[in-house]
Amino acid sequence: MHSSSRRRLLVAVALSTVVAVVGTACSTGSGSSGAKGADSGTYTIWDPYPQFAKGSAWTKLLDECGTEAGVKIKRTGFDTSDLANKTLLAAQQGNSPDVLIVDNPVVSTLAEAGVLTTTEENKLDTSKVDPNLLAAGQSGGKTYGTPIGANTLALYYNKKVLKEAGVDTASIKDWKSLTAALEKVEKAGKKGITFSAIGTEEGSFQFLPWFWGSGAKLTELDSAEAVSALSLWKNWLDKGYAPNSVINNTQTTSWQEFAGGDYAFAENGTWQLANAEKAGFDYGVLPIPGADGGNAAAPTGGEFVTLPVQEDTGRYATAQKLGTCLTSAQNIYDTDTTLSYVAPTGEVQDKQVAANAELKPWVDAVKSAKGRTSDDLGTKYPKISEQLWKAVQSALSGSKSPEEALAEAQSAVK
Repeated sequence: MHSSSRRRLLVAVALSTVVAVVGTACSTGSGSSGAKGADSGTYTIWDPYPQFAKGSAWTKLLDECGTEAGVKIKRTGFDTSDLANKTLLAAQQGNSPDVLIVDNPVVSTLAEAGVLTTTEENKLDTSKVDPNLLAAGQSGGKTYGTPIGANTLALYYNKKVLKEAGVDTASIKDWKSLTAALEKVEKAGKKGITFSAIGTEEGSFQFLPWFWGSGAKLTELDSAEAVSALSLWKNWLDKGYAPNSVINNTQTTSWQEFAGGDYAFAENGTWQLANAEKAGFDYGVLPIPGADGGNAAAPTGGEFVTLPVQEDTGRYATAQKLGTCLTSAQNIYDTDTTLSYVAPTGEVQDKQVAANAELKPWVDAVKSAKGRTSDDLGTKYPKISEQLWKAVQSALSGSKSPEEALAEAQSAVK
């Protein structure tokens, strides 16, 4: 399936470049490493959910899938930012886990390093997965796993603030109408919108809906469309519709600003739903609008179930059973409810909305979402993203115009 010596060379190269894009929209925590059991009846699963301890619904599911496949499960939960490097090291040592659940932007890095089997090889069924979500796990025309769930960005809004400002959310259909709403809010003595524009992957992650919503492409950072997106954010800061604090805001501190109750809007993700319920005011959710209408493509967070390359190819059949069990319709529904994720298939999305109508705008946002490494960008994405967040920082701080900042970013990528 793969040449061991070539794969280990590729892994060594990947170790020197990974990983700028993990942890933006996923669960985090701390975990400890674990080696594959010597007993052939023990299969290892690594995941980025260390917050789920033994006895949790998640670990019970892993054990149930193991029982169904006739094997014991040895599971290790890692911090998201550690998992990619641990996986590359394990592959270099010939000790990869049997099943790996990993943040979607990392899939292409692991695939290009020769760490993962393709779905053509491992027989994981992806036929029901929404194509826009599956694209995050594709590289070089091949698919390397299947998503366990997705999250993305949308606009939370404070109903009381908008009502006092005379804003009807039904009127917000594009950038012009959103900016008009912010103007009304500001004139009513309240605050407009908060988001994260920090100089890290979080800043790029939050800028991408506006970047893509303008029609811009990551292969052309200095296009007129890209300039229009960055100019939109800069204009909001200049007019006081967004605070200068966005330059240093993480998604967490941005949320804390919104939770204070004075802001009309906050760009944030599904992972804030539990906090939204605790905020103490009525809120709603809108998909982020595109420049001229429709829903903008927001970047997807969430993980993929993948099957790493094994020296002993006899392990694949059981690993495939485990992956298939974890991504069955019922198990996806249960897992995504726990993780506040939107399911990757229309069938389960419909079930989620039937159970909780408030998930409808999130399902709509996920249907329009896009993987950061889609368009076959693969391992090119981290470098592009770094230049993008640097451009955002330069423009919002006023050190460069949007045109200058993005021209410099495009030059650096080339």
